[in-house]
Amino acid sequence: MKFSRQTTLRSQATVTGVGVHSGSPVSLTLGPAPVDAGFIFVRTGLEGADREVQATAESVIATEFATVLGDSEGPLVSTAEHVLAALRGMGVDNATIEIDGPEVPIMDGSAAAFVAAIEQAGVVSQPAIRRFIQVLKPVKVAVGDSFGEFKPYAGGFRVEVEIDFANPVIGKQTCGLELSPERFRRDVSRARTFGFLNEFTRLSSAGFALGSSFENTIVFDDERLLNVEGLRYAD
Repeated sequence: MKFSRQTTLRSQATVTGVGVHSGSPVSLTLGPAPVDAGFIFVRTGLEGADREVQATAESVIATEFATVLGDSEGPLVSTAEHVLAALRGMGVDNATIEIDGPEVPIMDGSAAAFVAAIEQAGVVSQPAIRRFIQVLKPVKVAVGDSFGEFKPYAGGFRVEVEIDFANPVIGKQTCGLELSPERFRRDVSRARTFGFLNEFTRLSSAGFALGSSFENTIVFDDERLLNVEGLRYAD
C-alpha cells in the first residue's frame, strides 16, 4: 500500500437531494481529476464564472454544525463531510465534485449514496505514486473536553473514536477499526447523522436543520429513539 498508485474516478456519477441545513434542492456530480489534484469542489450555477476550491484544511472557514469550505471570496460549499469521507474511505485520491447549490445533499443521512456513486463511476489507477504523511510522534489538539490525536502506527491507518453524551440512550461508546475501502463500505458508510428533538427549535431558529427529517436524520428524545425503522448498526 505504501507504494501504491494514485486513483481517480473512471467516469461521472450524479446524486440529487436536499441540504440538511438549507432545505434547498441540490445536484452533485462526482468525476475524474488529474494526478495530485486532490478533491476539487466546483460550484456551478453562479452569476458569472464557476468557482472552485480544493478540500484542504486551509479551505475550512467554519465548523458550526457543518464543515464549510471557501476562499477569500467567502463560503463556497457546506456540509462536505459525507462526500469527502466516502471518497477517502473508498480509496479515491483525486476527484472533482461539481455542485449547483451551497450545500452537499444530505441524502439518507449517511455516506452510502456517495459510496454507491463512486462504485457506479468506478475507481482507476493513475500513473503517479500515492504520497503519504508518516506520523513520527503524537500530535494532540484539545477543545474543552474533546480532543483529537495522531499517533505513530506501523500497521497502516487505524481509527479509534469515543463519544460521551449525557443522553442515556447514547451514553458513552467507543469504536476502533483498521480503515480500508471494504471496512468503510461495510462498517461505516451507512451510519447516519443523529440529533436530539429538544434541540430542533434552537437549531431551526438559527437557520440550521431546515431540511432535516426522519428520512435523513436519526432522532432521539430524552428516553428513546424516535425513528420507527431503528438503527442500522448496534452502535
